Amino acid sequence: MAHLLGAEALHLEFPTKVVFDRVSLGIDEGDRIGVVGRNGDGKSSLLAMLAGRLEPDSGRVTVRGGVRVGVLDQADTLDDALTIREAVVGDRPEHEWAGDARTREVIAGLLGDLAWDGAIAGLSGGQRRRVSLAALLVGDHDVLFLDEPTNHLDVEAIAWLADHVKRRWPANQGGLLVVTHDRWFLDEVCTTTWEVHDRIVEPFEGGYAAYILQRVERDRQAAVIEQRRQNLARKELAWLRRGAPARTSKPKFRIDAANVLIADVPEIRNATELRSLAVSRLGKDVVDLLDAAVSYPDAATGTPREVLHPVEWRIAPGERTGILGVNGAGKSTLLGLVSGDVEPTSGRVKRGKTVKVATLTQRLDELEEHLDDPVRVVISRLRTTYTFGTGAKAQELTPGQLLERMGFQSAQLSTPVKDLSGGQKRRLQLLLILLEQPNVLILDEPTNDLDTDMLAAIEDLLDSWPGTLLVVSHDRYFIERVTDQQYAILGGHLRHLPGGVDEYLRLRARSVSERSATRRAGEADASAAASASLQAPALSGQELRAAQKEVSSLERRLEKLEKQIDAARAALADHDQSDYVGLGAEMARIGELEKERDGVEERWFELTEQIG
Repeated sequence: MAHLLGAEALHLEFPTKVVFDRVSLGIDEGDRIGVVGRNGDGKSSLLAMLAGRLEPDSGRVTVRGGVRVGVLDQADTLDDALTIREAVVGDRPEHEWAGDARTREVIAGLLGDLAWDGAIAGLSGGQRRRVSLAALLVGDHDVLFLDEPTNHLDVEAIAWLADHVKRRWPANQGGLLVVTHDRWFLDEVCTTTWEVHDRIVEPFEGGYAAYILQRVERDRQAAVIEQRRQNLARKELAWLRRGAPARTSKPKFRIDAANVLIADVPEIRNATELRSLAVSRLGKDVVDLLDAAVSYPDAATGTPREVLHPVEWRIAPGERTGILGVNGAGKSTLLGLVSGDVEPTSGRVKRGKTVKVATLTQRLDELEEHLDDPVRVVISRLRTTYTFGTGAKAQELTPGQLLERMGFQSAQLSTPVKDLSGGQKRRLQLLLILLEQPNVLILDEPTNDLDTDMLAAIEDLLDSWPGTLLVVSHDRYFIERVTDQQYAILGGHLRHLPGGVDEYLRLRARSVSERSATRRAGEADASAAASASLQAPALSGQELRAAQKEVSSLERRLEKLEKQIDAARAALADHDQSDYVGLGAEMARIGELEKERDGVEERWFELTEQIG
């Protein structure tokens, strides 16, 4: 493969730290590289040096002649004085950019819901991020450097970006270097992973999952080598006393050893045991939303607008649920009903007598009163011990031990809270909440500012947390890792997702497509008759109850169909690949199941529109 750019003997040093020491590496045509490592180890500095934004103290970066490099900065660099059109396509005439297939695809994929001539100044953080991405992606670049591209993006935008960069260049062409903590994105897009640590950059084949497997094997080898070194030292001591020579053998790399390491690892969570403990702490009643709906006055007219249609949701002890939905769909309103911060405008919310709800917000509210205090002083005011885990695996941990488990070093205990990094504040905030010992925990975007290692540490902590867990996050890997089921808010309705995030993305894509078709139909014929035909007729009380009952039945059918499709796909992978007739029959069966699932989803959409 042709070489695109390379770095030779890079050395980078800040006043208090050497970041890189004689690092050499390169990017070739076809490389799709993800960069991981702890916060502060130099990931963004590496990207900046390779992109020519930061000069190394020594060493050099060379770029092949004619190679065009595009960079997405982590910081927001948009000019508020511009419109979206000006920020994305500049002063190019419309016939020029509208005639370019890639530009049309990027605009449709990232900016379809924004006013093309709207001002940058009025956009939210997520919308500004999408505009920045669009401005970069409409360009014709041979190499893309993306620094935290998924920050502030929702699940749909992240899925679109992953699909775009996979299709952007033909195989074995173009180069991608992405710094991100989004592990799903790394696995979906990258074929190589660079780990930045201890002043070096260590390459691994594959995406995040392959990287973790190889890193486990690397750590195992290091442990084996250290054990062997200690054994040799003991033998050497014995030889000095008895005169017997020591023997050694060279370590042999076997990736299969990593599989042996995890062969006897139990399930990440003992769901039955956690549920049993949750019942003992909570009782059988947690929080029940009984036809609870929420309306807010419309900002323009002042008339009530129903944000959340009547919800029937009985939350069980030990339930671990992820909530999906676009910004503004009503996720915060739903969680507010659970926590008691929002009162329903109709219906009611029933809470168990022993329920104690705690919410990890995005605002770091829990730290406000501690900003001037050192971390050591803050934790000294907390409980002396905290029990984590269940049964025989239960552990009594002090706050200090919990901090260590969350990546704090002893030197950081003397740091005032206001001087901590964003990730450190986030971890301390979670610790303060956990030490209150709630039995219902709500996490609102908990992955912000955390690196992959720290996300794994928090996931490990949550695995042994015995309570009801509700999570809102755009981090697909995290939400699938820590929850056992997912729901979505679609059109103001709470919908169970038997097929998880994939089903949510499929439903959203269909909804967007239907809205586009409706909008086109309205533009073609704006008559009252046509408008009336697009509206679902009102249902009587008996018809409404029947429709709600059918919706519940359809959701159970969808869950069953998803399981059948997954089982059929697994069977197809195990089928004799030389049996073409059998393979054809299995593929036809999968196609029929998928067709039936699509029909059930279509009917679900029709009914929920009528109910709404």
